[in-house]
Amino acid sequence: MREVREWTARATRIMHKRRDPVVVQTFRSATAATIAYVIALRLSPEAAPLTAPLTALLVVQVTLYATLTNGFRRVNAVVTGVLVAIAFSLLVGLTWWSLAMLLVAALVVGRLVRVEEYVPEVAISAMLVLGVTTVGDTAWARVVETLIGASVGLACNLLLAPPVWVEEAGESIEDLARRLRQLMLRMGEEAAGGTPVDRAAERLHEARRLDHDIVEVDAALRQAEDSLRLNPRVQDSVLHRVVMRTGLDTLEICTVVLRVLARSLTDLAKEREPKPLLEAETGAALEQLLSEIADAVVSFAVLVTTHLSTNAESAEERLAAELRTAAGTRDKLALLLREEAERDPGHWQLPGAVLTEVNRILDELDTEHRTRRLFEELDRVSREQRARMPRLTRLRERLGVTEQLWRNRAGFDGRSR
Repeated sequence: MREVREWTARATRIMHKRRDPVVVQTFRSATAATIAYVIALRLSPEAAPLTAPLTALLVVQVTLYATLTNGFRRVNAVVTGVLVAIAFSLLVGLTWWSLAMLLVAALVVGRLVRVEEYVPEVAISAMLVLGVTTVGDTAWARVVETLIGASVGLACNLLLAPPVWVEEAGESIEDLARRLRQLMLRMGEEAAGGTPVDRAAERLHEARRLDHDIVEVDAALRQAEDSLRLNPRVQDSVLHRVVMRTGLDTLEICTVVLRVLARSLTDLAKEREPKPLLEAETGAALEQLLSEIADAVVSFAVLVTTHLSTNAESAEERLAAELRTAAGTRDKLALLLREEAERDPGHWQLPGAVLTEVNRILDELDTEHRTRRLFEELDRVSREQRARMPRLTRLRERLGVTEQLWRNRAGFDGRSR
């Protein structure tokens, strides 16, 4: 039985590694370089056509969209570097001073041919090719090898389609929601039990550190968005991107508001020290409310990362029920905070700030607010697409894919989420 569990765990780790970006990129790069080398052996007069696998390594990207959008600029950079290297090898060969002149010339030419962020690769390609290029007619075989490597690199991404990183991005969003939940639970427990100033300040610093988590989640989501673009395996890729992006925006707003709430509780603890932060009944109500909001945050994350309509509907119903419960607790807390403010009128603004920040989080998680925000973002993306690609838009309309049909489909998915 123990061996079965070990084999199961090992198989799980292997399957997880198969979708790891580093593992996938390594496999695809090695495959493209090997195929390019085999083809170049047959077509190039060189005995060791290493420029072909070198170019394939430079062209292959993690996502299909990145390959198609950046590949041509990178090919341009590589070919330019190869041509500069061939010219130097024919004229002066490889010396320390010719290498310096080569790098300067490659960087200048790279600016002239407008390869944008791939200007350094012009110099890199020229420097590497110069080291393996011999003077003579065979030097021009490097151009052929470069074209072979570029073609294989592009074809590799079309035949070996990169994975769709939506699942990984969804896991990152849900992990962020769980960290928000844990912080809310700790803040609620400490508010109910009496929070010292140093403890409240510690929660404030913890809330500020969540900004770094958002940056990491944003990077994962950007990779997922790139993997959805121009991917034939994904339908309604625009809708997928907008749903997850607006979901992350909502969680980011909740993180900012939670940080402000932590600051309000810290200021309140300073003003009332050595007395308790809140009275026993008020603290218990705040703990209950933060616990309910914490559950709603996790449900919201599950909602925006769920792709099956049946699961999305159940997630939306669960979120709506949790928000209704939290709204009732919020009303109870509002009465208790008003009573405390009347007993301590000198610091009435701090309990009012706590209530305001709680209301903002509830408003951001509201399903109607999310649906409205989703439609606004879909309209914005649609307008940008029409302005950027008018011919494609007209072609889509001629084929019968009208804007109203697209909105109806988006409306169905937006409602299910």
